[in-house]
Amino acid sequence: MALVDSYELKVQLEALIQSQNDQIESMQSDYNESLDTIWMLLAAALVFFMHAGFSLLEAGSVRFKNTQNILAKNLVVVTVGFLCWWAFGYAWAFGGPEAVDPNRFIGHQYFFHGGFWNEKSLFRFWFFQGAFCATGATIVSGAMAERTNLVGFALYTFFMTSWIYPVVVYWAWSGEGLLNFTHKDGASVSAVGSGFIDFAGSGVVHLVGGVGALLGAVVVGPRKGRFNPSLEPEFDAHSIPFCVLGTFCLWFGWYGFNPGS
Repeated sequence: MALVDSYELKVQLEALIQSQNDQIESMQSDYNESLDTIWMLLAAALVFFMHAGFSLLEAGSVRFKNTQNILAKNLVVVTVGFLCWWAFGYAWAFGGPEAVDPNRFIGHQYFFHGGFWNEKSLFRFWFFQGAFCATGATIVSGAMAERTNLVGFALYTFFMTSWIYPVVVYWAWSGEGLLNFTHKDGASVSAVGSGFIDFAGSGVVHLVGGVGALLGAVVVGPRKGRFNPSLEPEFDAHSIPFCVLGTFCLWFGWYGFNPGS
């Protein structure tokens, strides 16, 4: 009888220990998920704050008469950019499900947040990547400052954030695109050889935004009279304090840009 009682007690203790272990693992998983969410939201907020830096820097660098226009463009980047990222951009950038022979050019799911409620961690990733997308589009506003109208810049923002940037992101960051995917032998490769390795968005965000800025500057040309020696003083930055404050805001936001990545 004593042996039976001891055996039953052992079984109960093992069951209790297993139950407690399961609870601890569940709590640890929830804790890790919470930390991941907090850190990613903090990093995304810092990247988002960089738009304040862009606004100050660009507003201080242009002539006073054009400050309202350049600030409006920065607002357009964030508002239109995030709407396009929500509707199309994210789906084309990261909407490539794993498959035997996945599409190497562009993603094709998660339009308008479809399917996000089945995997809620996608919301934080969407916000973080959306801040990057808008940052890439903002680079062009400074390159074409004082010589593009608001409607034209809004159209550029639409195409950049809903098509151009997302396609390049899919190629480089999705893990299934042309520039970086897993070969059947497990190696990271691209369509032309070794897999593309990016660090903190330096290759995607800045190259896409930089190429767009260069092409925009070439198309619109310099400001009228910009290189006329007699008119050169008219193009001096109208607010050095704005430029310095904007630089510090960008510097601070970079602590979310790089560590967050």
